[in-house]
This record gives sequence, structure tokens and C-alpha cells, in this order.
Amino acid sequence: MLLFNHNLKPMNIIQHQSFGGERPLFESHHLRLEDVTITEGESGLKECSDIECDHCRFEGKYPLWHVDRSLITNCYFAPGSRSAIWYSNDMRMSNCIIDGPKFFREMRNLELSEVTINDADETFWNVDGLTIENVSLHGGTYPFMGCRNIRVNGLISDSRYVFQYVKNVEIHNSKIITKDAFWEVENVTIYNSLLDGEYLGWHSKNLRLVNCHIAGEQPLCYAHDLVLENCTFDEECDRAFEYSTLKADILGTIKSVKNPASGIIVADGYGEIILDENIKGPADCQIITRAKQS
Repeated sequence: MLLFNHNLKPMNIIQHQSFGGERPLFESHHLRLEDVTITEGESGLKECSDIECDHCRFEGKYPLWHVDRSLITNCYFAPGSRSAIWYSNDMRMSNCIIDGPKFFREMRNLELSEVTINDADETFWNVDGLTIENVSLHGGTYPFMGCRNIRVNGLISDSRYVFQYVKNVEIHNSKIITKDAFWEVENVTIYNSLLDGEYLGWHSKNLRLVNCHIAGEQPLCYAHDLVLENCTFDEECDRAFEYSTLKADILGTIKSVKNPASGIIVADGYGEIILDENIKGPADCQIITRAKQS
């Protein structure tokens, strides 16, 4: 929960105006903007604190840099508002539409709810403390790169290469269609979600999937201490778990398993089990077919 205490000083209110050029509201504090447009230009709000924006439109570049304690509601960020929000801590955003790329970088304590991001290219980089509720990401590459301490409920994303190099993540009720997702992650748990994309979760540490459906080629390889609980696999999902250490409980049949390093895999059936001369030690993974009850 982010804390806002505007009672320390009355807020100045600006309504129904437009501002353009460079740094028009530089070093503003205890300011509320209502139906305000930040037109083409740069750094509309910079080096500010205790800011509220409601039903505002942002058109220029870098409009919210180095802003502490902000509440952004019912706002629109146009395509020209690229790199709009960096180095800004303790921000809540809700019911907004973002059409610009490269949002949210180098931040602490960011909460988003009911937000649509239509150009998610290089969005959410190096954010520490990120809470997402009902957010949609479309297009672009590498969102969430290097983020830490993330909680997600209701993410829909078709961006590529999501959640790479992240730590301490919990995801619920999400639909992620992507490629090369969750690479080099640490301490990530995903519940009740669809994960559809090639090369899921490679080189991960402590990745746990609970009640998830997994699709795409060669998932979950080179993983360390991987856990799957009550997960299902798409019929085209092949060559899973190569060189991984894991504990997996799979509902239904998995098309193929290839050279897991160690642990245990339990499934209702296997299309193919590949154990060849390239398997890595200790090469003692138990691959078990669940006994069917009569």
C-alpha cells in the first residue's frame, strides 16, 4: 500500500488547461491536475512530489520523471509520450490507456490497476515493488526486465520475452502468450495461468507452476529446482525438461520429455521419453506413469 498524505499542505488545483514546451511544471509540489493536457515538448512534470492527475492527456516526451508520490487516474498517454515515467517512486495508476513505449523504468513501489498498454516495448525495467491488477500488455519486447518483488493478478500479455531476469514474483490468473519468457528468473510462482510460448523458463531457479497450462516448444529446460503441481501440457509441447532438476506432477499426457537431470516426473502418460548419450549427471530422474484407477 502506497501512502499519500496530502493533509500536510493544501493541494493546488489546475483545471482545463494545456501546457507545452520544456519543463512547464518543473518542481511542482502538492499539485492536482484535472482535465489538463501536456502537449508536445519535454518533461512536463519533473522533479515533483505529491502529484495527482485525473482525466489528463500526455502527448510530449518524458512527462513524469523524478516524481515522488503520485496518483494517476483516468489518463491517456499518446504515442509521443515515450519514456514517460522514469525514476518516479510511490506511484498508483488506475483506469489509464498507454500508447507510448518504454514506460516505467528505475522505480520503486508502483501499483497499476485496470491499465491497458498498447506498446509495451521495453516497459517495466528495473522496478522494485510492482503490483499489477487487471493489466493488458500488447506488442513490444522485454517487458519486466530486471524487476523485483512483483505481484500480479489478471495480466493479459502478447509481448515477447516477458519477465526476464526477475526475482521474487507471484502471478495469478493470467494469460501470457510469448516467446522466451521467464529466462534467468529466481523465486517465481505462477498460479492458474496459461503460459504459451517457445522456450519457457530456461535457466530459471525456484520456478513453481501451480494449476497452469503450458504450450510451446521445449519448455522448462536448464531449470534448477523446478516444481510443477497439477499442470497440463499442450499436445504439441515437446522436449520438455532437458537438463533440469525438478519435481513435476502433470495431469494428462506430455508429448515428450528429454534428458532431465534429476528429480521426479509423474504424468498420466508420455508420448516419448528421450534419454540419450547427451544426458547430464546425475541422470537419475524418476519418470513415472501415474497408475490409473479402475
